[in-house]
Amino acid sequence: MNTLTWNVDLQAARSGDAGALERVLQRSRQDLRRYAEYHCPINDAEDAVQESLFIVSRKLMDLRQLECFASWLFRIVKRECNRYKRIKRALLQVPITEDIVGPCYPESKGIARDVAHAMESLPAHYREIILLRDLDGLTIEELSLQLGLTPQAAKARLHRARSLAREYLDA
Repeated sequence: MNTLTWNVDLQAARSGDAGALERVLQRSRQDLRRYAEYHCPINDAEDAVQESLFIVSRKLMDLRQLECFASWLFRIVKRECNRYKRIKRALLQVPITEDIVGPCYPESKGIARDVAHAMESLPAHYREIILLRDLDGLTIEELSLQLGLTPQAAKARLHRARSLAREYLDA
């Protein structure tokens, strides 16, 4: 797309032409993605680009000088990247506790649902050992190696996990 076509599309998009807006956003997307990958954590780059394109589509009519479009666009992406960084920083400051799902009560809709609820109610280390043993079919020795436990500790943890699951299912 040459500069003249770009300027025409940009002016038309600013005037409310949906097709021109789509072409402008589509052409800008690749540059924004590269810029976002440099300024954002890699997992947030696409989200920052999407949010930026959404903001551009809503606020393009407010842009006073079309010559400033590129710098305006990159400032929006950088602001979105910084917003994602602030959100992650705030989340990291929250103390992380073990995810324990509150009590789930068995429903009469089948044993599979009851077992799934029982597994969800277990602490993560108990859930992990049951899944490794019963779904992946690991032996006690393989469990102890993978989890960094002695074989006796692996057996004890597996026994305790199964007891808790049984206790849940009996309730």
